[in-house]
Amino acid sequence: MTTKQVWTSYSKDLKRFIISKVKDKTVADDILQDTFIKIHTKLHTLKDIKKLKSWIFTIARNSILDHWKNTNQTIEIENFKLESEVQENLHTEQDCLRGILKNLPKKYRDPLFLSDIKGLKQQEIAAQLNQPLSTTKSQIQRARKLIAKGFMDCCGFTLNEQGNLVGEIQEKEDCKVCK
Repeated sequence: MTTKQVWTSYSKDLKRFIISKVKDKTVADDILQDTFIKIHTKLHTLKDIKKLKSWIFTIARNSILDHWKNTNQTIEIENFKLESEVQENLHTEQDCLRGILKNLPKKYRDPLFLSDIKGLKQQEIAAQLNQPLSTTKSQIQRARKLIAKGFMDCCGFTLNEQGNLVGEIQEKEDCKVCK
């Protein structure tokens, strides 16, 4: 896709988004121009064209933040959200993780939660669950392996030579767990 095609498809939406944040049409025009300069120079770095819309809105949001920083204006960060339309289409690792965790058997999910979320020591978890330490350790390790397998099954991730998950999150409609 070319910068001209991006302009044709998204410039009006971007301008409305920018105006909704800065409340000044002249400033919005400047920020829109700055946004499209960034899009033009970085468009070749976008790996997945399906993520174009969220990518350009992120650039616009960052351009607005840059404008406020350069003019010493302050904002409440929690009040500065992307339009709900863009957020609805955004699919993240957290979405997949929630689905994977929901499908984990309780005997793996509970020790993993206590260990990795609550930060308890494995000895404390074993005592809390009234089971041997070796059982707790193996359940936590098994849960972690099931999460990795979930990412591989859900989004097509693979393990690299170091045993780390690598890949990119698919669009929500292509995801087997998050649909």
